[in-house]
Amino acid sequence: MRMYLLALNPTDSVTEGFLPAAARLGLDVTVLTDQPEAHRRRHPQTEVLECDVHDFRAVITCIARHRPADVIFTNSDHLQTQAALAAAYFGLPGKDWRATLRAKNKAEMRRHLAAVGVDTVRSVELGPGQDPTALAAADLPYPCVVKPREGVASEDVMLVGEPEELVMRAKEIRARRPEAALVAEEFLAGELYTLETLGDGRLRHVLGGFHSVLSAPPTFIEERHEFVAAHPESVREQVLAQLDALGVGFGACHTEFVVHEGRARLIEVNYRAIGDQCDLLLAQVLDIPLFEHILRTHAGEPLPADLGARKDGAARVEYALADRAGTLTEAPEAVDRTVDGVRLAYRPLRAVGTNHPHYRTNRDYLGVVRAIGTDQGAVNRAVDGFFAAERWEISR
Repeated sequence: MRMYLLALNPTDSVTEGFLPAAARLGLDVTVLTDQPEAHRRRHPQTEVLECDVHDFRAVITCIARHRPADVIFTNSDHLQTQAALAAAYFGLPGKDWRATLRAKNKAEMRRHLAAVGVDTVRSVELGPGQDPTALAAADLPYPCVVKPREGVASEDVMLVGEPEELVMRAKEIRARRPEAALVAEEFLAGELYTLETLGDGRLRHVLGGFHSVLSAPPTFIEERHEFVAAHPESVREQVLAQLDALGVGFGACHTEFVVHEGRARLIEVNYRAIGDQCDLLLAQVLDIPLFEHILRTHAGEPLPADLGARKDGAARVEYALADRAGTLTEAPEAVDRTVDGVRLAYRPLRAVGTNHPHYRTNRDYLGVVRAIGTDQGAVNRAVDGFFAAERWEISR
């Protein structure tokens, strides 16, 4: 069977998760990407074809000219609709393109949830070419949040306190992203959580989720994720009802939401597996072949009624963050160790000697720690001990 995997830049999810899983399943993989050299360097044993993967018509043409497809898959936020349309064209299993579009387009997600009576969030959309000064007259409560309509990884997501600041921040984002559409919406109070789900179109498994810790305002950088084996039933059902309203139910989905006074409200729906190495940790803490299950759904195989997931796991993911621009001059190397029954892994995400701006986004990650055990206190002590003992130095 041949799988076409649509990708932009190489990611750990693909390199360490999906490609090894495809090999174990006996799938022949062809990567379609607009960054072929980067993938050939990182995946020298995998067939890579250059393709304008942002355009579903180009994807369909590349596949039709090459070899027949059995599976069309992507784990990229930006390419879910293209993959869904290509799968539909070739009559293959895949996500509903309308659901992928609703999930990716944050303005459309808000409109749809309001239209079906599930939740209403006060928001306004600023299309490409529209003057940001128009936002000053928008009927929004303050504080509010401004962000790219199709953004990811907390990039250019800002909390603002009054209309003039909203216009200023929108202009700053536009200077970096001239063609981007923006969304400004009311700030939703509450603790931030995620729900991780896996479905085959008829059956949906809830895999648990994470409790996330964010940077101080006005940015929303994810600094830490603590595994939550099971959210309260009322919270879980509220989130699942909103996913049902969006049409989300096939393959993997990573949903971010806040809980305030018992009410769960969506922040965003990422219709793919969670990233930034949390997917690798999720597979380990549940002790299931997560990446294989995801690929099997796209091959048309039904999910088992019971995934056999462990229920006694505790885990945490935490990132070392750059606090300023400059050259990374000192940082720990990769580490794998066991501390008091906790498996701890550290992986560098930025090489010593490289120079970077201060992005104030997830691109400021210098390294990531994954820790897994059966006692959350022991997991926390292992992670805290690692960060207390190690150093990351940046020289201007």
